Amino acid sequence: MTTLPVNHPERFALAEEVHARPPEVLPTPARASYLAVLVDSEDRGRETAHLARLCERHAVPPPARELTHFSVRLGALRLKWERHGEFSSWTVIAPGLAGGAESAPFAEPATALLPAGWLHDLPGLTVMAAHALVVEAPATPPDEAALARYFEDHQVVGAEVADGEALAYTDFKIHADGCSRFLLLGRHLKPRVAGQIVQRLFEIEAYRMMALLALPMARRQSPRIVAIEKALAQLTDGIARDAGADEALLHELTRLAAEVESGLAASQFRFGACRAYAELVRTRITELREQRLEGMSTIGAFMARRFEPAVATCLTVSQRLHDLSERVAQASALLSTRVDITRERQNQALLSSMDRRAKLQLRLQQTVEGLSVAAIVYYVVGLVGFVSKGFRAGGLQVDVDLA
Repeated sequence: MTTLPVNHPERFALAEEVHARPPEVLPTPARASYLAVLVDSEDRGRETAHLARLCERHAVPPPARELTHFSVRLGALRLKWERHGEFSSWTVIAPGLAGGAESAPFAEPATALLPAGWLHDLPGLTVMAAHALVVEAPATPPDEAALARYFEDHQVVGAEVADGEALAYTDFKIHADGCSRFLLLGRHLKPRVAGQIVQRLFEIEAYRMMALLALPMARRQSPRIVAIEKALAQLTDGIARDAGADEALLHELTRLAAEVESGLAASQFRFGACRAYAELVRTRITELREQRLEGMSTIGAFMARRFEPAVATCLTVSQRLHDLSERVAQASALLSTRVDITRERQNQALLSSMDRRAKLQLRLQQTVEGLSVAAIVYYVVGLVGFVSKGFRAGGLQVDVDLA
Protein backbone atom coordinates (compact mmCIF):
# COMPACT_ATOMS: atom_id res chain seq x y z
CA MET A 1 0.00 0.00 0.00
CA THR A 2 1.37 3.41 -0.96
CA THR A 3 1.98 5.99 1.72
CA LEU A 4 2.27 8.88 -0.75
CA PRO A 5 -0.24 11.72 -1.02
CA VAL A 6 -2.76 11.72 -3.85
CA ASN A 7 -1.06 11.77 -7.26
CA HIS A 8 -1.17 14.79 -9.51
CA PRO A 9 -3.50 14.03 -12.45
CA GLU A 10 -0.65 14.39 -14.96
CA ARG A 11 2.08 12.67 -12.92
CA PHE A 12 2.29 9.38 -14.81
CA ALA A 13 1.84 10.94 -18.25
CA LEU A 14 4.67 13.40 -17.56
CA ALA A 15 6.91 10.67 -16.15
CA GLU A 16 6.45 8.57 -19.29
CA GLU A 17 7.07 11.55 -21.61
CA VAL A 18 10.87 11.16 -21.34
CA HIS A 19 10.49 7.54 -22.46
CA ALA A 20 8.27 8.37 -25.42
CA ARG A 21 9.38 7.98 -29.02
CA PRO A 22 12.42 5.72 -28.47
CA PRO A 23 14.52 4.99 -31.58
CA GLU A 24 13.84 1.78 -33.44
CA VAL A 25 16.37 -1.05 -33.45
CA LEU A 26 18.19 -1.30 -36.79
CA PRO A 27 20.19 -4.45 -37.56
CA THR A 28 22.96 -4.35 -40.13
CA PRO A 29 22.15 -4.53 -42.99
CA ALA A 30 18.73 -2.85 -43.08
CA ARG A 31 16.55 -0.45 -45.04
CA ALA A 32 14.59 2.40 -43.49
CA SER A 33 12.21 4.98 -44.93
CA TYR A 34 10.86 8.12 -43.33
CA LEU A 35 7.92 10.34 -44.30
CA ALA A 36 6.89 13.68 -42.77
CA VAL A 37 3.34 14.76 -43.63
CA LEU A 38 1.61 18.03 -42.78
CA VAL A 39 -1.82 17.09 -41.43
CA ASP A 40 -4.63 19.51 -40.62
CA SER A 41 -6.46 19.03 -37.33
CA GLU A 42 -9.59 18.06 -39.31
CA ASP A 43 -7.68 15.14 -40.89
CA ARG A 44 -6.27 13.68 -37.67
CA GLY A 45 -9.18 11.27 -37.39
CA ARG A 46 -8.74 10.09 -41.00
CA GLU A 47 -5.03 9.55 -40.31
CA THR A 48 -5.72 7.33 -37.30
CA ALA A 49 -8.38 5.40 -39.22
CA HIS A 50 -5.96 4.88 -42.12
CA LEU A 51 -3.38 3.41 -39.73
CA ALA A 52 -6.04 1.25 -38.06
CA ARG A 53 -7.02 -0.27 -41.43
CA LEU A 54 -3.38 -1.24 -42.05
CA CYS A 55 -3.21 -2.86 -38.61
CA GLU A 56 -6.45 -4.77 -39.23
CA ARG A 57 -5.05 -5.99 -42.54
CA HIS A 58 -2.11 -7.55 -40.68
CA ALA A 59 -4.28 -8.73 -37.75
CA VAL A 60 -2.56 -6.55 -35.12
CA PRO A 61 -4.28 -4.29 -32.58
CA PRO A 62 -4.67 -0.68 -33.85
CA PRO A 63 -3.50 2.30 -31.75
CA ALA A 64 -5.82 3.86 -29.19
CA ARG A 65 -7.45 7.08 -30.35
CA GLU A 66 -5.63 9.25 -27.79
CA LEU A 67 -2.11 7.98 -28.61
CA THR A 68 0.39 10.28 -30.31
CA HIS A 69 3.02 7.64 -31.13
CA PHE A 70 2.71 4.01 -32.07
CA SER A 71 5.11 1.25 -33.12
CA VAL A 72 4.06 -2.12 -34.51
CA ARG A 73 5.49 -5.09 -36.40
CA LEU A 74 3.71 -5.88 -39.68
CA GLY A 75 5.18 -9.15 -40.84
CA ALA A 76 8.77 -8.48 -41.89
CA LEU A 77 8.26 -4.72 -41.53
CA ARG A 78 8.47 -2.49 -38.51
CA LEU A 79 6.20 0.61 -38.68
CA LYS A 80 6.51 3.60 -36.39
CA TRP A 81 4.05 6.53 -36.36
CA GLU A 82 4.51 9.77 -34.42
CA ARG A 83 2.21 12.77 -34.24
CA HIS A 84 4.05 16.05 -33.77
CA GLY A 85 2.62 19.54 -33.35
CA GLU A 86 2.22 20.31 -37.05
CA PHE A 87 3.09 17.11 -38.84
CA SER A 88 3.08 13.35 -38.52
CA SER A 89 6.09 11.16 -39.20
CA TRP A 90 6.10 7.59 -40.50
CA THR A 91 9.15 5.32 -40.24
CA VAL A 92 9.23 1.99 -42.04
CA ILE A 93 12.07 -0.48 -41.36
CA ALA A 94 12.90 -3.68 -43.25
CA PRO A 95 15.81 -5.96 -42.35
CA GLY A 96 18.34 -6.86 -45.01
CA LEU A 97 18.89 -5.43 -48.47
CA ALA A 98 16.73 -5.87 -51.54
CA GLY A 99 17.73 -8.00 -54.49
CA GLY A 100 19.89 -6.10 -56.93
CA ALA A 101 21.18 -3.77 -54.20
CA GLU A 102 24.64 -3.84 -55.70
CA SER A 103 23.54 -2.10 -58.90
CA ALA A 104 20.57 -0.07 -57.57
CA PRO A 105 20.78 0.18 -53.77
CA PHE A 106 17.66 2.37 -53.36
CA ALA A 107 15.55 0.68 -56.04
CA GLU A 108 13.43 -1.25 -53.49
CA PRO A 109 13.15 0.77 -50.25
CA ALA A 110 11.35 -0.38 -47.11
CA THR A 111 8.14 1.40 -48.18
CA ALA A 112 7.94 -0.88 -51.23
CA LEU A 113 6.84 -3.66 -48.86
CA LEU A 114 3.73 -1.73 -47.75
CA PRO A 115 0.39 -2.49 -49.45
CA ALA A 116 0.10 -0.85 -52.85
CA GLY A 117 -1.38 2.65 -52.65
CA TRP A 118 -1.41 2.79 -48.85
CA LEU A 119 1.20 5.56 -48.61
CA HIS A 120 -0.43 7.51 -51.44
CA ASP A 121 -3.77 7.56 -49.61
CA LEU A 122 -2.33 9.04 -46.41
CA PRO A 123 -4.11 12.32 -45.57
CA GLY A 124 -1.96 15.45 -45.63
CA LEU A 125 0.85 16.98 -47.66
CA THR A 126 4.32 15.47 -47.94
CA VAL A 127 7.02 17.78 -46.58
CA MET A 128 9.92 15.37 -46.47
CA ALA A 129 10.56 11.79 -47.58
CA ALA A 130 13.82 9.88 -47.31
CA HIS A 131 15.32 6.42 -47.58
CA ALA A 132 18.30 5.12 -45.62
CA LEU A 133 20.55 2.12 -46.02
CA VAL A 134 22.49 0.64 -43.12
CA VAL A 135 25.37 -1.60 -44.23
CA GLU A 136 28.69 -2.69 -42.85
CA ALA A 137 31.53 -0.23 -43.52
CA PRO A 138 34.38 -1.30 -45.82
CA ALA A 139 37.95 -1.29 -44.63
CA THR A 140 38.53 2.17 -46.11
CA PRO A 141 36.01 5.01 -46.55
CA PRO A 142 34.33 4.91 -49.99
CA ASP A 143 35.63 7.23 -52.69
CA GLU A 144 33.59 9.43 -55.04
CA ALA A 145 33.03 6.61 -57.52
CA ALA A 146 31.69 4.31 -54.81
CA LEU A 147 29.39 7.01 -53.44
CA ALA A 148 28.10 7.83 -56.92
CA ARG A 149 26.40 4.42 -56.93
CA TYR A 150 24.21 5.65 -54.06
CA PHE A 151 23.90 9.37 -54.82
CA GLU A 152 24.45 9.57 -58.59
CA ASP A 153 26.59 12.60 -59.51
CA HIS A 154 25.39 14.89 -56.71
CA GLN A 155 27.68 16.55 -54.22
CA VAL A 156 27.89 14.32 -51.15
CA VAL A 157 28.49 15.44 -47.58
CA GLY A 158 29.40 13.12 -44.76
CA ALA A 159 31.47 12.45 -41.71
CA GLU A 160 32.40 9.93 -39.10
CA VAL A 161 29.61 9.93 -36.51
CA ALA A 162 29.06 8.55 -33.02
CA ASP A 163 32.73 9.07 -32.16
CA GLY A 164 33.88 7.10 -35.20
CA GLU A 165 31.51 4.12 -34.86
CA ALA A 166 29.97 4.77 -38.27
CA LEU A 167 30.19 6.81 -41.48
CA ALA A 168 27.13 8.83 -42.54
CA TYR A 169 26.62 10.22 -46.05
CA THR A 170 23.87 12.19 -47.80
CA ASP A 171 23.42 14.63 -50.67
CA PHE A 172 20.30 16.40 -49.33
CA LYS A 173 18.77 16.05 -52.81
CA ILE A 174 15.30 14.87 -53.80
CA HIS A 175 15.82 12.07 -56.30
CA ALA A 176 13.56 10.80 -59.07
CA ASP A 177 11.46 8.77 -56.62
CA GLY A 178 10.68 11.93 -54.64
CA CYS A 179 12.89 10.98 -51.71
CA SER A 180 16.26 12.04 -50.38
CA ARG A 181 18.88 9.45 -49.44
CA PHE A 182 21.11 8.57 -46.48
CA LEU A 183 23.83 5.96 -46.29
CA LEU A 184 25.10 4.70 -42.94
CA LEU A 185 28.21 2.53 -42.94
CA GLY A 186 28.55 0.91 -39.55
CA ARG A 187 31.69 -0.32 -37.90
CA HIS A 188 30.13 -3.23 -35.99
CA LEU A 189 27.30 -0.96 -34.90
CA LYS A 190 24.92 -2.10 -32.20
CA PRO A 191 21.33 -2.15 -33.55
CA ARG A 192 20.08 0.45 -31.08
CA VAL A 193 22.95 2.84 -31.87
CA ALA A 194 22.25 2.42 -35.57
CA GLY A 195 18.59 3.25 -34.92
CA GLN A 196 19.56 6.39 -33.03
CA ILE A 197 21.86 7.62 -35.78
CA VAL A 198 19.33 7.00 -38.57
CA GLN A 199 16.58 8.69 -36.57
CA ARG A 200 18.78 11.76 -36.09
CA LEU A 201 19.62 11.87 -39.78
CA PHE A 202 15.94 11.66 -40.70
CA GLU A 203 14.99 14.32 -38.15
CA ILE A 204 17.70 16.70 -39.37
CA GLU A 205 16.13 16.63 -42.82
CA ALA A 206 12.53 16.75 -41.55
CA TYR A 207 13.13 19.66 -39.17
CA ARG A 208 15.18 21.45 -41.84
CA MET A 209 12.23 21.31 -44.23
CA MET A 210 9.76 22.37 -41.54
CA ALA A 211 11.99 25.33 -40.63
CA LEU A 212 12.28 26.39 -44.27
CA LEU A 213 8.49 26.57 -44.66
CA ALA A 214 8.94 30.12 -43.35
CA LEU A 215 11.30 31.10 -46.19
CA PRO A 216 8.64 31.66 -48.92
CA MET A 217 6.66 33.75 -46.44
CA ALA A 218 9.76 35.80 -45.61
CA ARG A 219 10.37 36.41 -49.31
CA ARG A 220 6.78 37.56 -49.80
CA GLN A 221 6.94 39.83 -46.77
CA SER A 222 10.23 41.55 -47.70
CA PRO A 223 8.88 43.83 -50.51
CA ARG A 224 5.90 44.68 -48.33
CA ILE A 225 8.21 45.64 -45.46
CA VAL A 226 10.33 47.82 -47.75
CA ALA A 227 7.21 49.67 -48.96
CA ILE A 228 6.00 50.20 -45.38
CA GLU A 229 9.44 51.47 -44.30
CA LYS A 230 9.47 54.02 -47.14
CA ALA A 231 5.93 55.17 -46.32
CA LEU A 232 6.82 55.44 -42.64
CA ALA A 233 9.93 57.50 -43.46
CA GLN A 234 7.81 59.93 -45.50
CA LEU A 235 5.23 60.21 -42.74
CA THR A 236 7.91 60.78 -40.11
CA ASP A 237 9.39 63.51 -42.29
CA GLY A 238 5.92 65.08 -42.56
CA ILE A 239 5.62 65.03 -38.77
CA ALA A 240 9.02 66.71 -38.44
CA ARG A 241 8.09 69.45 -40.94
CA ASP A 242 4.87 70.17 -39.02
CA ALA A 243 2.97 70.99 -42.20
CA GLY A 244 -0.30 71.23 -40.32
CA ALA A 245 -1.96 68.11 -41.80
CA ASP A 246 -1.77 66.17 -38.54
CA GLU A 247 -5.18 64.54 -38.90
CA ALA A 248 -4.32 63.17 -42.35
CA LEU A 249 -0.91 61.96 -41.12
CA LEU A 250 -2.52 60.22 -38.16
CA HIS A 251 -5.01 58.49 -40.45
CA GLU A 252 -2.18 57.25 -42.69
CA LEU A 253 -0.18 56.07 -39.68
CA THR A 254 -3.19 54.13 -38.46
CA ARG A 255 -3.42 52.44 -41.85
CA LEU A 256 0.28 51.53 -41.73
CA ALA A 257 -0.10 50.17 -38.20
CA ALA A 258 -2.97 47.95 -39.34
CA GLU A 259 -0.89 46.70 -42.28
CA VAL A 260 2.08 45.88 -40.04
CA GLU A 261 -0.09 44.08 -37.49
CA SER A 262 -1.72 42.12 -40.31
CA GLY A 263 1.73 40.98 -41.46
CA LEU A 264 2.69 40.03 -37.92
CA ALA A 265 -0.49 38.05 -37.34
CA ALA A 266 -0.06 36.18 -40.63
CA SER A 267 3.61 35.28 -40.17
CA GLN A 268 4.68 35.13 -36.55
CA PHE A 269 3.57 31.56 -35.93
CA ARG A 270 5.56 30.39 -38.96
CA PHE A 271 8.62 32.44 -37.99
CA GLY A 272 8.44 31.20 -34.41
CA ALA A 273 8.21 27.62 -35.67
CA CYS A 274 11.23 28.27 -37.92
CA ARG A 275 13.25 29.34 -34.89
CA ALA A 276 12.23 26.23 -32.92
CA TYR A 277 12.85 23.77 -35.78
CA ALA A 278 16.23 25.34 -36.57
CA GLU A 279 17.28 24.81 -32.97
CA LEU A 280 16.22 21.15 -33.23
CA VAL A 281 18.34 20.77 -36.38
CA ARG A 282 21.37 22.17 -34.54
CA THR A 283 20.73 19.85 -31.60
CA ARG A 284 20.48 16.75 -33.80
CA ILE A 285 23.69 17.68 -35.63
CA THR A 286 25.49 18.07 -32.29
CA GLU A 287 24.18 14.66 -31.20
CA LEU A 288 25.81 13.05 -34.28
CA ARG A 289 29.24 13.91 -32.84
CA GLU A 290 30.77 14.36 -36.30
CA GLN A 291 34.44 14.00 -37.19
CA ARG A 292 35.51 15.39 -40.54
CA LEU A 293 36.53 13.09 -43.39
CA GLU A 294 39.34 14.26 -45.64
CA GLY A 295 38.12 16.09 -48.73
CA MET A 296 34.46 16.13 -47.64
CA SER A 297 32.22 18.63 -45.89
CA THR A 298 30.48 17.51 -42.73
CA ILE A 299 26.71 17.70 -42.33
CA GLY A 300 27.14 20.46 -39.74
CA ALA A 301 29.37 22.53 -42.03
CA PHE A 302 26.97 22.05 -44.95
CA MET A 303 24.04 23.26 -42.84
CA ALA A 304 26.03 26.23 -41.58
CA ARG A 305 26.62 27.35 -45.18
CA ARG A 306 23.28 26.46 -46.79
CA PHE A 307 20.64 26.25 -44.04
CA GLU A 308 21.62 28.88 -41.48
CA PRO A 309 21.49 31.83 -43.98
CA ALA A 310 17.92 30.90 -44.88
CA VAL A 311 16.96 30.74 -41.19
CA ALA A 312 18.69 34.07 -40.61
CA THR A 313 16.63 35.58 -43.46
CA CYS A 314 13.39 34.41 -41.86
CA LEU A 315 14.37 35.66 -38.41
CA THR A 316 15.55 38.99 -39.85
CA VAL A 317 12.21 39.54 -41.57
CA SER A 318 10.43 38.67 -38.33
CA GLN A 319 12.58 41.15 -36.41
CA ARG A 320 12.02 43.86 -39.04
CA LEU A 321 8.28 43.42 -38.68
CA HIS A 322 8.52 43.77 -34.91
CA ASP A 323 10.76 46.83 -35.27
CA LEU A 324 8.33 48.35 -37.77
CA SER A 325 5.46 47.78 -35.37
CA GLU A 326 7.35 49.60 -32.61
CA ARG A 327 8.37 52.49 -34.90
CA VAL A 328 4.83 52.95 -36.20
CA ALA A 329 3.54 52.87 -32.62
CA GLN A 330 6.10 55.50 -31.54
CA ALA A 331 5.28 57.77 -34.50
CA SER A 332 1.57 57.35 -33.83
CA ALA A 333 2.05 58.19 -30.16
CA LEU A 334 4.10 61.29 -31.04
CA LEU A 335 1.58 62.50 -33.59
CA SER A 336 -1.35 61.70 -31.31
CA THR A 337 0.27 63.77 -28.57
CA ARG A 338 0.69 66.67 -30.95
CA VAL A 339 -2.88 66.36 -32.20
CA ASP A 340 -4.10 66.27 -28.59
CA ILE A 341 -2.12 69.41 -27.75
CA THR A 342 -3.57 71.16 -30.81
CA ARG A 343 -7.06 70.12 -29.78
CA GLU A 344 -6.45 71.34 -26.25
CA ARG A 345 -5.43 74.73 -27.61
CA GLN A 346 -8.53 74.82 -29.79
CA ASN A 347 -10.65 73.88 -26.79
CA GLN A 348 -9.03 76.63 -24.71
CA ALA A 349 -9.73 79.18 -27.45
CA LEU A 350 -13.31 77.97 -27.68
CA LEU A 351 -13.76 78.21 -23.93
CA SER A 352 -12.34 81.75 -23.92
CA SER A 353 -14.74 82.71 -26.71
CA MET A 354 -17.62 81.17 -24.80
CA ASP A 355 -16.58 83.09 -21.69
CA ARG A 356 -16.60 86.39 -23.61
CA ARG A 357 -20.01 85.61 -25.02
CA ALA A 358 -21.34 84.78 -21.56
CA LYS A 359 -20.13 88.14 -20.23
CA LEU A 360 -21.78 89.98 -23.14
CA GLN A 361 -24.99 88.08 -22.53
CA LEU A 362 -24.86 89.04 -18.84
CA ARG A 363 -24.45 92.72 -19.67
CA LEU A 364 -27.28 92.57 -22.17
CA GLN A 365 -29.47 90.82 -19.62
CA GLN A 366 -28.69 93.49 -16.99
CA THR A 367 -29.60 96.25 -19.49
CA VAL A 368 -32.84 94.54 -20.39
CA GLU A 369 -33.68 94.05 -16.72
CA GLY A 370 -33.09 97.79 -16.05
CA LEU A 371 -35.35 98.80 -18.93
CA SER A 372 -37.95 96.34 -17.70
CA VAL A 373 -37.94 97.92 -14.23
CA ALA A 374 -38.44 101.41 -15.75
CA ALA A 375 -41.32 100.17 -17.88
CA ILE A 376 -42.97 98.45 -14.95
CA VAL A 377 -42.68 101.63 -12.82
CA TYR A 378 -44.16 103.65 -15.68
CA TYR A 379 -47.13 101.33 -15.97
CA VAL A 380 -47.63 101.22 -12.17
CA VAL A 381 -47.69 105.03 -12.00
CA GLY A 382 -50.23 105.09 -14.81
CA LEU A 383 -52.35 102.55 -12.95
CA VAL A 384 -52.26 104.70 -9.77
CA GLY A 385 -53.40 107.67 -11.85
CA PHE A 386 -56.36 105.73 -13.21
CA VAL A 387 -57.33 104.57 -9.71
CA SER A 388 -57.12 108.13 -8.38
CA LYS A 389 -59.36 109.35 -11.17
CA GLY A 390 -61.78 106.63 -10.25
CA PHE A 391 -61.84 107.70 -6.64
CA ARG A 392 -62.39 111.32 -7.62
CA ALA A 393 -65.22 110.33 -9.90
CA GLY A 394 -66.71 108.50 -6.96
CA GLY A 395 -66.90 111.71 -4.94
CA LEU A 396 -63.71 111.55 -3.02
CA GLN A 397 -61.47 114.57 -2.87
CA VAL A 398 -58.29 113.22 -4.49
CA ASP A 399 -55.69 115.30 -6.25
CA VAL A 400 -54.86 113.11 -9.20
CA ASP A 401 -51.68 114.95 -10.12
CA LEU A 402 -50.42 114.75 -6.56
CA ALA A 403 -51.29 111.08 -6.36
